[in-house]
Amino acid sequence: MKILVVCQHFYPEQFRINDICFELAKRKHEVTVLTGLPNYPKGKIYKDYRWFKNRNQLVNGVKIKRCSLVGRGKSTIKMAINYLWFLTFGSLKALFMKKDFDVVYVYQLTPITMVWPAIVVSKIKKIPLVIHCLDQWPISVTTVGINKNSLIYKILYKISRKTYNKADLITISSKSFKNYFENVLKISSKEKGLVYLPSYAESDYENVGITKNKTFDLVFAGNIGPAQSVETIVEAARILKDNKYIKFHIVGDGLSKSKCEDLSNNYKLDNITFYGFHNVSEMPKYYKLADAFLITMVNNEVVNNTLPAKVQSYMASEKPIIGAISGEVKEVIESADCGLCCESLDYKTLAKLILEASKSEDKIKKWSKNSIEYYNKNFKKDVCIKNLESLLYEVINKEK
Repeated sequence: MKILVVCQHFYPEQFRINDICFELAKRKHEVTVLTGLPNYPKGKIYKDYRWFKNRNQLVNGVKIKRCSLVGRGKSTIKMAINYLWFLTFGSLKALFMKKDFDVVYVYQLTPITMVWPAIVVSKIKKIPLVIHCLDQWPISVTTVGINKNSLIYKILYKISRKTYNKADLITISSKSFKNYFENVLKISSKEKGLVYLPSYAESDYENVGITKNKTFDLVFAGNIGPAQSVETIVEAARILKDNKYIKFHIVGDGLSKSKCEDLSNNYKLDNITFYGFHNVSEMPKYYKLADAFLITMVNNEVVNNTLPAKVQSYMASEKPIIGAISGEVKEVIESADCGLCCESLDYKTLAKLILEASKSEDKIKKWSKNSIEYYNKNFKKDVCIKNLESLLYEVINKEK
């Protein structure tokens, strides 16, 4: 297949679409990616990509075409400009894409407008458009304070519904998304498929082993933003600060990192360490350190319907998961029997669960075993990629 992938974020930024594209190229597909300039998570364009450098690259067999972009910064206004910039210049770049493609595939994170350059290609080349939804729009904007009854939300609703309806096929990363598409956006599975296609973990996270020491180490890895509620972990660490056996490790960056560090410093906690952002290739050492992983999120209907990709990474490393989170993640943890879970934001119960886990080596072993077994059954990389290939072939043949 000749596949054009459209995503506002791509290598060297750390998103799972990197591995998907590299894997498809390994399988002898011709993969081209239309993307912007790397600036996540700091919000500033990476040094090696300024002043028209590295606009066209070949990485692991994948051709990368980059359009002009301003960094997303740290403010809402700057982020909105960043989104509109990719919409505009990505669409202009799409107008002049010379290569013939069989299909255009969108790895749709936030915002929904990153789909528009793909719509341009789909129209011009007369090829099918597949959207893989990892972030539901417009409901996602409620996590940053935009009210459902506001004018801007109503405008975004119309834009989102129109955009999704341009797709020949929509795949979803969480089962709960189907309900949102059908009941809120009024887009049925009969029209657009709404096929469940879960994320998998990169091979880096498999067989990481365990670091043997005299402490019970809990690791949180990933984005530290308002939705992740890492403050819940800090509060749990405060409750357990006199227990010298339990240690917390926070690996990642994001809008709320400084706030969480300040909270930890105010409490004078010496049982929690912040490591900042690290590339996927550097993550195994932190995954090896974990006796168990932590996942926390705010209590929000958007978040509750989402299955973050870190869940698959945690499971692939054969470790238990302890969470303060509601919705689909809680259901997966309980279904897999791979750890303990309480409701979102409940740091008191989270502290109790952590204390309980730290005292039971047998349960840790059982949860670890269940974790990898559930991963192999539901999220295995080879199965996920084969399913994606089949869906792309199917939509291409249907169009022909």
